Amino acid sequence: MANERVSFSDHDLRDDGETRTLAIRVKSEARRLGFDVVGIARADVSLDRDAEHYESFIAAQRHGEMHWLARNADVRARLDGDGVLRGAKSVVCVARRYHRATEDDASQPETARAIAHYARGRDYHGFLRRKVRLLAKFLRRLGTPESPVLARPLCDDAPVLERAWAARAGLGFVGKNGMLIVPGVGSMVLLGEVVTTLRLEADSAIAGRCGSCTRCLDACPTGAFVAPFVLDARRCISYLTIEHPGVIPLALRDATGTHLFGCDDCQTVCPFNAGPGAHGPDGDRAGGPFAPLERWSRVRLEDLLSMDETAWRAVSEGSPLKRAGRAGLARNAAIVLANRGDPAALPALRAVAKKVGQDETVREAAAWACQQLGTGKAQP
Repeated sequence: MANERVSFSDHDLRDDGETRTLAIRVKSEARRLGFDVVGIARADVSLDRDAEHYESFIAAQRHGEMHWLARNADVRARLDGDGVLRGAKSVVCVARRYHRATEDDASQPETARAIAHYARGRDYHGFLRRKVRLLAKFLRRLGTPESPVLARPLCDDAPVLERAWAARAGLGFVGKNGMLIVPGVGSMVLLGEVVTTLRLEADSAIAGRCGSCTRCLDACPTGAFVAPFVLDARRCISYLTIEHPGVIPLALRDATGTHLFGCDDCQTVCPFNAGPGAHGPDGDRAGGPFAPLERWSRVRLEDLLSMDETAWRAVSEGSPLKRAGRAGLARNAAIVLANRGDPAALPALRAVAKKVGQDETVREAAAWACQQLGTGKAQP
């Protein structure tokens, strides 16, 4: 699709009234599909400033082992080339909130509370991609045989700077922790885009509203923020527990705390996540896609240490936790057990540390946890 070439002159000739009417129709459809926020930006104008910020991030090697982030650098600055969609004129940016009310957390299973909010329920990629694809289908129907409309849906599957595009489309502003903050909704949102050859009226970006607040920067347990708006992913707990494939550095293990998969610390302290609009739709509280999976009431951290293939499938199926891999999740569980300071976990940890054929990353983490618990260093 990205290499398909057609004439776009008819789309360019649309007047302001028509582009506004079309934008209203597209936004209405996006909301009907269940997106909480929708905005539109021009796709044929480069993200010069944000692209420079990205290039500095890569040049400083702050992306760690996430090598795919360094690829397709030329594609990330704009959307209207062959890398995304040739001749694109507009990008429709959408957001779906996932934050659950904080009072619900205390009643959730212990294992669920060690998982970032977005990952406690079903893997969002499946249902979010379906919705984005339906929105792209709607856009294509706005074309005619003489003037066809191309539309490419995106949801974590293309090299785009999605927060930058969302900010340009007026969904919100990028906070000092690098997260998109949507006023009235917060930063706990999932993003998607539809890039299209259809010219739509663009929205205006909104100014940042962080002011002098540094709560997100101060809350990071590992000091992952080099400066406001500058994250070193190599120190970020979300990176360490999800994307990092090897041994977690000793200097960062205590600070990892009880985070099994991901981290919300820089978001939960944000004032924009404190309002009633940030707590998500009632459907999520009643068993929606972001409600904790039932399995977390049965799976203990000790169970994650030595899963066979059958157990791993049962734990990871349909869950974002699959991203960390069986060994990565076991490694994380060992570190969390040590940081919880419960000597009752020692037998399970010792068995893993001594198990012949055990993954070396898991064995090392279990041995470290045994040492911490045995010496009392991890005691609260």
